[in-house]
Amino acid sequence: MKRLPLLLLSGLVAVAFAACGGKQPETTPTPTGPNADSLRAAQQAHDDSMKAAQEEADRRAQAEAKRRQEIADSLAAMGRGTEAVKTLLATMIHFDYDKALIRGGDASVLDQKVAILQANSALRIRISGHCDERGSDEYNLALGNRRATAAKQYVVSHGIDASRIETVSYGEERPLAPGHDEESWAQNRRDEFEILSGGENLKQP
Repeated sequence: MKRLPLLLLSGLVAVAFAACGGKQPETTPTPTGPNADSLRAAQQAHDDSMKAAQEEADRRAQAEAKRRQEIADSLAAMGRGTEAVKTLLATMIHFDYDKALIRGGDASVLDQKVAILQANSALRIRISGHCDERGSDEYNLALGNRRATAAKQYVVSHGIDASRIETVSYGEERPLAPGHDEESWAQNRRDEFEILSGGENLKQP
């Protein structure tokens, strides 16, 4: 008769163990979508990006229009004949000491040459690079070559065929100013431009 309480007690222990120690069923969290604030922020970022792109396009268009107007004004001030175009084409550019970088003001001079070359498809030119007297002959020949090449690369990057432009370096061999001071040296650090062919009856841009 003593077995009944023991069996009852064993059953209660088993039920309690199952209730406390059994693995609980896993639940999948309910997915949540982006809230309204994050959607508004994403839309604002997109709108800001589009606005910045449009402003940059407008700025480039205004700069190009200004560049073309400056070229037209220069030609108008000088006259409209072949000689006026040749004068613009022959305008020299200058460089800082021991440098071959195109300076800001000289970029506009090269822009005029680009426009002239675009308007006269048969025109071919030569760019010669020059240096002041400081430095060895070999170094200045190499520097003059870099200066001529820099101008050519600028013109080519603006749509002119490279085959229409030759380059040469004279180093320090052909100074414009004979002095031995900074004023003279500054004049001698230059690129010169000459017509090789196609210079008859040049059209203005």
